[in-house]
Amino acid sequence: MAQAQLQIDLRALAANWQALDAKTSVETAATVKANGYGLGAGRVARALAEAGARRFFVAVAEEGEAVRAALGPDLPIHVYGGHMAGDADVIRDAGLIPMLNSVEQLTRHFEALPGHPFGIQLDTGMNRLGMEPGEWASVAEIALAQGPVLIMSHLACADEPDHAMNAQQLKTFRELTDGAGVPRSLSATGGVLLGRDYHFDLTRPGIGLYGGMPFAEARPVVRLSIPVIQTRIVQAGESVGYGNSFVAECDMRVATIAAGYADGIQRALSGKATLWAGDTPCPLLGRVSMDLLTIDVSRVDGPVEALDLLGPHQGVDALANVIGTIGYEVLTGLGQRYKRVYSE
Repeated sequence: MAQAQLQIDLRALAANWQALDAKTSVETAATVKANGYGLGAGRVARALAEAGARRFFVAVAEEGEAVRAALGPDLPIHVYGGHMAGDADVIRDAGLIPMLNSVEQLTRHFEALPGHPFGIQLDTGMNRLGMEPGEWASVAEIALAQGPVLIMSHLACADEPDHAMNAQQLKTFRELTDGAGVPRSLSATGGVLLGRDYHFDLTRPGIGLYGGMPFAEARPVVRLSIPVIQTRIVQAGESVGYGNSFVAECDMRVATIAAGYADGIQRALSGKATLWAGDTPCPLLGRVSMDLLTIDVSRVDGPVEALDLLGPHQGVDALANVIGTIGYEVLTGLGQRYKRVYSE
């Protein structure tokens, strides 16, 4: 293996979608933004469509254009970021559905693409995207008269089931949308797990599809195997890597492998991460550099050809926990130098 491989199990991806779908009695869409959470939006979207997903969500219009090319002309693709300036041609040509976030976007869409499908995003307390209650009240009659295909909002604390914010946002969403006569969506992965009160007409899971928390039942989707370039004996008292940040206390066998922070392996993992040779844990020594990692393989019998950073012993959330971040950041940060290998 000459290149680090990111192995992507599309069967596990499909199984995760089906498992989340089974937790509701409503339509389950799929969020494939950020290039399918770093795994390749086209391949991911096609696999999810084959599993049964009939509606997709992306962050920006350009992402929707790529997903449309993969899926063909028929399945709806929603754009969380709405209708930004300059998006009209892409929205029209790719048949996208912008989730309009403001009066400004509403005006832009109605003027540029009259009659083109759209949805509405409301802010129920997260203060990130969507029309605030007063803003929505000022345009609701006009907007509803044009026939939005969906009204949505987004939960801020759905990964904390007991957080009071969940019930507060649910109450606000109902107050803003009850009686509108339009399909509604409030829940991504965390909201699915909160129960039927949060499901409305459509859920739109993201991270749970890709094996991440808070969907603890998810099957792992990715395995990252990094090839060994060179192995050497480091003697007691010798240092490894930049800044002499690691000094060997005894003789040890050290493998240099072909990946680094240019590939999304964060420098904060220096001296903290563990990689795996089969079932044998192998500590990362010294600093993560741009293209290389140095790993203690002293406990491994025989030659070492590759080491796993992500795999059966360590998922994206476990790796994220090492440096106090989240699985989303690990997953979406995986670099483009990896050879992406898909199992159908």
